[in-house]
Amino acid sequence: MTQDPPVTQESTEIPTDRAQDLTFEADPGAKRSTLIAAVLVVALVGWMGSGFIFPSENGEPTTARAEPKPVSVAVTASQAETVTQFYQAEGQALPDRDTMMRAETSGDIRQVLVRKGQDVEAEAVIARFDPTNNIADANRAKEELARAQREFDNAEQLLDRGVATADRVSQARAALATAQAQVTATEQAARALIITAPFAGRIETLDLDEGEFVSAGTEVGRLVDITPLTVAIQVPQQSLTRIKVGQPADVKFITGETRKGTVAFVGTSAASETRTFLAEIEVDNDDGAIPAGISAQIVIPTGEVTAHFLSPSIVSLNSDGALGVKTVNADNVVEFFPIEVVKAQIDGIWVTGLPDRVDVISVGQGYVNAGETVAPSMAEVAQ
Repeated sequence: MTQDPPVTQESTEIPTDRAQDLTFEADPGAKRSTLIAAVLVVALVGWMGSGFIFPSENGEPTTARAEPKPVSVAVTASQAETVTQFYQAEGQALPDRDTMMRAETSGDIRQVLVRKGQDVEAEAVIARFDPTNNIADANRAKEELARAQREFDNAEQLLDRGVATADRVSQARAALATAQAQVTATEQAARALIITAPFAGRIETLDLDEGEFVSAGTEVGRLVDITPLTVAIQVPQQSLTRIKVGQPADVKFITGETRKGTVAFVGTSAASETRTFLAEIEVDNDDGAIPAGISAQIVIPTGEVTAHFLSPSIVSLNSDGALGVKTVNADNVVEFFPIEVVKAQIDGIWVTGLPDRVDVISVGQGYVNAGETVAPSMAEVAQ
């Protein structure tokens, strides 16, 4: 039997003297592709920017943004005029004089000579007390006065003769003075028995009946004088300097009556609750046609001012909230002028704060602002 020869294992190790480092060499084809791509990018960018750097020879214009056209507005020429300023207020008609009549003594009412609502003159008799007691007192006082007078005369005569003393004359003189005072008191009491009107007016109330007992100091009636009337108004602090005593006033009452009046009083102390000042306008009312207590509209001319007459529709507010008007100057530039309303009418308002001659924007003012250039055209004025 034949034995196989032994298998010899070959070594796969590389000799150290033959070992080399592993390196990669660049592919020439890859370098070529990168270079071509870079050239193409540069060429594309150069071509896109060639229109800016090297304009085309055909000279085609480039499209530019057009400037916006000025806004068209309509303007109205306005010339300032002289206008009278007025102060207007609501007031109340008050009687010129109003007082309560009182009894000056106590007693029974004997006679009532007037009725409620009657017009009376000054010192007119309203009622009389029963004078019985006063007549008796007056007679007694007169007799006492006569007796005191005789005693005084006798004392002086005796003094002249040297019979009486000076003390007796003094006592007689004192008694005479007392008697005279008593007579005067009875005369005053007699006058107090007659209730009279202190001034001319109308009996507004009367609480008296014949035979009624009335105590001294009791209110028996109210007397009102409405000729003239006094119209009271409240003037705010900022308007006080415009109201002066003697100024004329137009007064229109709620009844429709219109009268001329005169400022008769202007207060100098403000009401603590409202900070307003009382002013009174005196109105003639000789016929008594206007009653007291009704409301009235007062218009007081307070001076003249130069102002423009405008429609309220052209008034606007600026960014600060100021009330004003937009105008166009000679360079067609919009200007804003703050204004103050000095007088209002049904068809318009009078304002100050504008130049004497100005072109006011009447149409389109809501679309423009101060400083903008506009294309103005004159608006047609309605006839």
